[in-house]
Amino acid sequence: MMNERETVEGTDEVRVRRAPKIPTFLIIGGALGAIATLIIASLYPTDPNVGFGVLVGYLMIFGVPAGVLIGALVALFIDRVSTRRARVIAAERSHADAVPEEVEGEIEP
Repeated sequence: MMNERETVEGTDEVRVRRAPKIPTFLIIGGALGAIATLIIASLYPTDPNVGFGVLVGYLMIFGVPAGVLIGALVALFIDRVSTRRARVIAAERSHADAVPEEVEGEIEP
């Protein structure tokens, strides 16, 4: 256990806001783009010379980046809204000195 001595060095005003996790929006957008591509490809008849898998794979070249782009735009919009809703609060800056206690005994291997 450690003994801590804490000293307050001052106060500052800081802006606090909830920011979105952009990689999550990009991954979800890409997944939704892939699902939308699969649904759209299954609505139309497939050329028997090409096959369904090749058609879906080709269309995913366009569907997944479109989904990622839409996810990025949604994340940026939410980030902009969260910037407007940020609150300013007072925060204390402190410094803690940790002083370890002496422990008797041995460490077992």
